[in-house]
Amino acid sequence: MPLTSQELQTRLWQAVDIAGGRASPLDYRNHISSLLFLKWLSDHFDDEVESAMSAGVPRDIAVDDPEEHQFVIPNSCRWERITATPLNLGEALSAAGRAIEEANPGRMDGLLTGTDWNDLSGQSGPVYRDQVIRNLLNHFSALDLRQANLQSGRGRAANVAGEAYQQFIYRFADSAVRWGGNFLTPPSIARLVVELLQPREDMRICDPALGSASMLINVASYVEREGGDPLRLALYGQELNPDVLAMGKLGVLLHGLSAAGLEAGDVFTEPALLDAESRLLRYDRVIAHPPFSLRDWGREFALSDPHHRFDRYGPVPPRSRGEIAFLLHMLATTKPDGMAAAVVPHGVLYRGGAEGRIRRGMVKDDVLEAVIGLPPNLCFGNSIPLAICVFNRAKSDSRRGNTLFVDAMQDGYYRPGRGQNHLDPEHVDRIVATYRTFADAEGFAHVAALGEIAANDYNLNINRYVDTAKRPAMPSVADALARVRDAERRHEEAVAEMNALLAGLGFTANG
Repeated sequence: MPLTSQELQTRLWQAVDIAGGRASPLDYRNHISSLLFLKWLSDHFDDEVESAMSAGVPRDIAVDDPEEHQFVIPNSCRWERITATPLNLGEALSAAGRAIEEANPGRMDGLLTGTDWNDLSGQSGPVYRDQVIRNLLNHFSALDLRQANLQSGRGRAANVAGEAYQQFIYRFADSAVRWGGNFLTPPSIARLVVELLQPREDMRICDPALGSASMLINVASYVEREGGDPLRLALYGQELNPDVLAMGKLGVLLHGLSAAGLEAGDVFTEPALLDAESRLLRYDRVIAHPPFSLRDWGREFALSDPHHRFDRYGPVPPRSRGEIAFLLHMLATTKPDGMAAAVVPHGVLYRGGAEGRIRRGMVKDDVLEAVIGLPPNLCFGNSIPLAICVFNRAKSDSRRGNTLFVDAMQDGYYRPGRGQNHLDPEHVDRIVATYRTFADAEGFAHVAALGEIAANDYNLNINRYVDTAKRPAMPSVADALARVRDAERRHEEAVAEMNALLAGLGFTANG
């Protein structure tokens, strides 16, 4: 019976219990992730050996020839060799991690060496630590992570190992909200942003605020749902935090995708995704959920940025306004016929000063295609309402000179929850359908011409464009006339009745 995503999630969380003792589960996230990856690599390697031998390749070549394998796994690093180690298991795992990364340069840097096995179980001594690691190895040894046992029936991008790992990370976010909100995009938001951009195979896609790579993983899933091949996508991203980058790379690899285009570093001061002439790479789609409220994003560097990303509309963003700096970077790395979309706080839509002038430049440049308002409490550890800004550098003729505003912050367009709200599939589908229709929808969406936005001093606050006030339904002309005639008839009957009563009292109609 194939392993299900839910079963694997359960086993991963049981591993946290084995490792954790009285400490926080967060202390053991890296250890569990490393063991999952090591077991997956080993079982994947064994799959390839069997496949090669079934095609007539001699066993020694099937095992030792790097051409037969996606990843090179040195003999001493394979699961059965690690589990056979009698003592100092932490050192064995650390050595295996180093050797595997060295054998696969640039492909999995930091995924295994970022785990410190000496800190497992807090202050406990080496004997107890070895026992805990032994228990973890036994726990993972019982898992069959060969490809045939992981297929969900929904294709490569829906691989059970990748899905289970993503849910494992989301569950950590539920356990430690402050930790989770820094890099996790809820699946519903990631799906919404991807469907707005409609990526296709053979496209080059980038997330300059990579986080856990959920946006890029959703790109692959969308392409496969639409009948494309996700392996023909070129996926790129950059992430400042090395631990978070490792999570993103691991999630991408476990989904059967290439993580070769995912780089470390500050996207503002040290953009790492450059071509042979040290120019910024440009993409068909740029997609991001950048961090909010960056207090010092790198304005001093931006003033002399060699790529001129931040002064394209005049002023450079203020020191504490990193969100709009991300938008400028995204536009600078979007191809002339490409699109970009970012999740931002609502302040980006209306703040004045330099931000206001930059926003005016974006609108006048006619690259802003849609602004979509989302409710509060959708993200882990972040209660503010969100907006999605969609940019299109090659608008269709019917959309040129116009921007669509959508208000999905109202009751009925999301599902309220305790502590966190949710976008369900039907909510995502309605927003996407409205965007694709690109037409007014009373109380929900409005297409504003550039002149209307200019009249609002380039303020993009959604309530200036979408009137959500409830109005009584207007009757048809025929209904209105019928009501008037009925009122006239009732008036005539009342006058006749009053005259009859007056006559009975001796009064006439003339007094």
